[in-house]
Amino acid sequence: MGIRKKSNKNPPVLSHEFVIQNHADIVSCVAMVFLLGLMFEVTSKFAVFFITVQYNVTISTNEGPEETAVNHFHHGIKDLATVFFYMLVAIIMHAIIQEYVLDKLNRKKHFSKTKHSKFNESGQLSAFYLFSFAWGANILVSENFLSNPVALWEGYPHTLMPFQMKFFYICQLGYWLHALPELYFQKAKKEDIPRQLVYIFLYLVHIAGAYILNLNRLGLVLLVLHYFVELLFHVSRLIYFSNENRQTGFSIWAVLFVIGRLLTLSLSVLTVGFGLSTAENQGFSLAFMMWKFINFQLRRWREHGEAQTLKKKPAPAKSKSKKDKGLSRESAHNVESLGETVKMKVLTNLAVPSFFLLLFFLLSQRSKRRELTWSGFTEIKEREILIRRKEGKRKKKRRRRKSQVSQNLHFYSFP
Repeated sequence: MGIRKKSNKNPPVLSHEFVIQNHADIVSCVAMVFLLGLMFEVTSKFAVFFITVQYNVTISTNEGPEETAVNHFHHGIKDLATVFFYMLVAIIMHAIIQEYVLDKLNRKKHFSKTKHSKFNESGQLSAFYLFSFAWGANILVSENFLSNPVALWEGYPHTLMPFQMKFFYICQLGYWLHALPELYFQKAKKEDIPRQLVYIFLYLVHIAGAYILNLNRLGLVLLVLHYFVELLFHVSRLIYFSNENRQTGFSIWAVLFVIGRLLTLSLSVLTVGFGLSTAENQGFSLAFMMWKFINFQLRRWREHGEAQTLKKKPAPAKSKSKKDKGLSRESAHNVESLGETVKMKVLTNLAVPSFFLLLFFLLSQRSKRRELTWSGFTEIKEREILIRRKEGKRKKKRRRRKSQVSQNLHFYSFP
């Protein structure tokens, strides 16, 4: 995030500088339009789509002598309107934290340009991670997911969600979508934009994948675990910017980072590989079908690679042997026997969740790169100190030589 320069001159209306300086007020006016729509009967039907959570399902339970109604929700296309409204709310909250908290701290500390942008980034993410971690942990405790881990895969697909869980996912999507226009509002550097886009895209795909594929319980547990580790890192970085001698937080983060990734991997494999493969209502053995699908794809890629190498050779391509023809016919027969229904079931139940795990691995790789850049930064500092010492020694030697030369000249000029 870049530095927002405040000038006394009033920029032209609807210019880039005008929009950047007053983007919080503009977005607040847009959000107020939706809120005012609730006051009129004609527009209230449309305003409700943006403000309230949609797709309510009421289920009656007979826990006592009287029936109690419990409200659950499922996802749908109308959730895009709700995500858009809470994206506007996230932009407003971002501007409030920036103006009333971070800018005041920056004025007291007098940071450089690079530290200023990193301090703003860590400050915003620390506030978001703290809020999301506390909210997600509260949902886990209230829904008894920690005391009953079997609930992560029991009864899959989890099409119905409680209100808190659905609202949590909508707010998460709204926050990470608001990060896209914030790149423009905060005047991000061109070299930082690709890194930020990849970071935002990974979060959006992961959260949306867990929400759409009915993996909301597993996604919630992994998000809470991931946000706790990221919160510790950004808080440690804020403490380091205030006092460079305080680096204990990074050591604690390095240990928790490894533990968090191990827990993420074990929970994902336990839920996707073990829990979903033994689901009763799946119709097929998903683990067997996934194994067959992966073997077919690997064999297909191997045959394609062999065909490409034969084309590159100058010699004329030889005819395929009977064994190769048999393999190709067998692979084609396997593709036809799978059928369109089985393919879609495999892709939606196991292929995409496996891609969902890959996204967490990419996020962990980003954190590893961050750790490497931190170690590289310390190495650069040490090299600069050594170079300065060597330059100081060279200057002393030059001064001694000059003094000796001047003494010799003085001696020979006055015999």
